[in-house]
Amino acid sequence: HTPCTMSEEEVLDPTLQNILNKKTLKWIFVGGKGGVGKTTCSSSLAVQLSKVRENVLIISTDPAHNLSDAFSQKFSNKPSLVNGFTNLWAMEIDSNLGEGAESDATGLGAIQDLVGSVPGIDEAMSFAEVLKQVRSMEFSCIVFDTAPTGHTLRFLSFRNGIGKMFDLRSRFGGMFSQISSMFSMFGGAGGEEGMMDKFESMRQVIEEVNKQFQDPAMTTFIPVCIPEFLSLYETERLIQELVKLDMDVQDIIVNQILYPEDDAHCNLCSTRSKMQQKYLSQIEDLYADFHIVKLPLLTGEVRGLPALEAFSRNLMNAYHPPEPAQRKLESK
Repeated sequence: HTPCTMSEEEVLDPTLQNILNKKTLKWIFVGGKGGVGKTTCSSSLAVQLSKVRENVLIISTDPAHNLSDAFSQKFSNKPSLVNGFTNLWAMEIDSNLGEGAESDATGLGAIQDLVGSVPGIDEAMSFAEVLKQVRSMEFSCIVFDTAPTGHTLRFLSFRNGIGKMFDLRSRFGGMFSQISSMFSMFGGAGGEEGMMDKFESMRQVIEEVNKQFQDPAMTTFIPVCIPEFLSLYETERLIQELVKLDMDVQDIIVNQILYPEDDAHCNLCSTRSKMQQKYLSQIEDLYADFHIVKLPLLTGEVRGLPALEAFSRNLMNAYHPPEPAQRKLESK
């Protein structure tokens, strides 16, 4: 990404209001380095979207699955209505090939090692299964709380996986036939044709969605970072990869910014704040053509709906730290 120079008047609105205003958006990905607050930001965005959209789904593809913690409610791999809402749903999935009974029932369990050894196939099959569920429920907007950067890039390059499945068939046709006939003997579903029909249906779904992912009117990616070197470096790498994947990126969230109190006399706070200001300045120079949303480092965790509601307002209105006099009033 090359730095962009813009005049003071042209500086873009430092909020995610542009996301809410864009009614054509169907897919919104939120991602970045581990520990930067992706789940809090994606959950807060979903809360705000639920106010302007008919029905919203938030999906966690992060193996850590923090959505349940964020909303203080247990979610599974099926969409569940979030408590306190009539139009916000949540689900948590693993970006791995389905395991256990479901894999065995479809006759895919025994070739998991073969299939899983080719990068992108796990993600492709996982994603196709999710899309089948999502499409049947007709959500107007879907927010992805993604895994840390490396996993996310694998997940987004899933479209290569389906093509590799068909390459596998041509290269290991005999093995596929033997495995398929073995499934049939033991009552497994489908045989080779059934298995390839499943792949073909997945490929069609993925190709259709892939077109949408490359359409900036329908899809966007929001990187989340913190004002530190490693996070900034990883964000730049992520944006470059997203550009290669033809995915739209117009917003960046910079989380956990310190706003030390003038009379705090905290050396650690002031030293870290100076370090952060250096990286914030770099972010502003490098991404002047982005909506840069700055969020404060909080004294407590953001857990439960009231906390998410309060935090989510900072996505829509630029955060300004309280004045010293106001702080004293609030602390009384």
